[in-house]
Amino acid sequence: MISQRTIDIIFETARVEEVVGDFVNLKRAGSSLKGLSPFGNEKTPSFVVSESKQIFTCFGCGATGDVFEFVKRYYNLDFNE
Repeated sequence: MISQRTIDIIFETARVEEVVGDFVNLKRAGSSLKGLSPFGNEKTPSFVVSESKQIFTCFGCGATGDVFEFVKRYYNLDFNE
């Protein structure tokens, strides 16, 4: 089991734009970053990362969440994995 303190430390230090940027080619779009969704097969970018909110949103499939949710979805894992 992962301690809450460890979860808090990871959440405070793992920037969603850096983690997602390892998997998605992100381009600046106003105050956000935009790219092709890693969760679907699309030609027009509908995947948005908000640096200020530390979340991602895929307008194509409806996926949204923080850095933990991105890793879980990308690798098809549950939280403890």
